[in-house]
Amino acid sequence: MNKLIVSLLLTLGISGIAHAAGDATAGQAKAAVCGACHGPDGNSMAPNFPKLAGQGERYLNKQLQDIKSGKRTVLEMTGLLTNLSDQDLADISAYFASQKGSVGAADPKVVARGEELFRGGKLDQGMPSCTGCHSPNGAGLAAAGFPHLGGQHAQYIAKQLTDFREGARTNDGDTKIMQSIAAKLSNKDIEAVSSYIQGLH
Repeated sequence: MNKLIVSLLLTLGISGIAHAAGDATAGQAKAAVCGACHGPDGNSMAPNFPKLAGQGERYLNKQLQDIKSGKRTVLEMTGLLTNLSDQDLADISAYFASQKGSVGAADPKVVARGEELFRGGKLDQGMPSCTGCHSPNGAGLAAAGFPHLGGQHAQYIAKQLTDFREGARTNDGDTKIMQSIAAKLSNKDIEAVSSYIQGLH
């Protein structure tokens, strides 16, 4: 198990790839346009746009870089990052990482199944629990670039899991960890774990 974790961390870049240090104060002004969809402080009110507040800076920066380069396709963001420098993206990431995220509520009808999947995985199918990378309270592992999930919109989480499962999203590293996990989730599983995550804090 320890070898697997070390392998994952190395694959995802813990080995020390340098990136620009972000300035949250500078990022606030640069993130003004982001507020239209993600909320001024990163707490999106629309369930199809992710909450960015409190997200790990390293993870945010990677996603912005991937979207800008075309490695991750987000149609709503087409062209929005084209004229931004690496420093701009680092500053925006630092700003949203410095904000406090809001929390939603889980659907009581599926919360038990969602918790079971999040905390226990599907070990009989070789699917680990979500807690190993995203922590028991959903805070993620910022230093490793594993995203904060707790409180995220269920609709957004469900779309990402479905996209990973169907191959529409592939920017989860060479190990394809999220693609392999999502491949083991049914639509009902995705609904349950996404709802559980929405209320997790």
